Amino acid sequence: MNIVASNVLNRDFVATAANQKWVTDITYVPFQGTYLYLSAIKDLYNNEIIAYRISRSNDLKLVIETVKDAIKKRDARGVLLHSDQGSQYTSRQYHQLLKAHHIIPSMSRRGNCLDNACMENFFGHLKSEMVDLPTFETEEEMIEAIDQYMYFYNYERCQKKLDYLSPVEYRIA
Repeated sequence: MNIVASNVLNRDFVATAANQKWVTDITYVPFQGTYLYLSAIKDLYNNEIIAYRISRSNDLKLVIETVKDAIKKRDARGVLLHSDQGSQYTSRQYHQLLKAHHIIPSMSRRGNCLDNACMENFFGHLKSEMVDLPTFETEEEMIEAIDQYMYFYNYERCQKKLDYLSPVEYRIA
């Protein structure tokens, strides 16, 4: 049975404090004729990627582990977590996890990527700034490059929206 949440976020991509609104999605990263899948959760307050996982499989386990990582790092009670209507996000297990941690689910309208544009934007930056440039010989090199990019994005990459601070600098300022 699929569980579809309403679009509570409704393209209101502004948060006035950390841990009010998170967005999540999965993207694929091409690698030597196959794909790796990257699941990430972004805090809309400062655009910080608060949790991410990389897997060979685009499955429920990938999404669940990403959410669990975010819960370990942040106080998630009362957070609005917005996603698309992918099968992982409409699963009973996903919704039970959110409910157990008092996280409010929100979902894009079916087939409307603009409802989660801020997460799509991040994946666009990642792919254009990191993935499309080098050629990776091994899966480990690709994963290490993604890890390095995540550090760069959170700690070093300045953003105009954040008064030219990095996401972490903005959060602690």
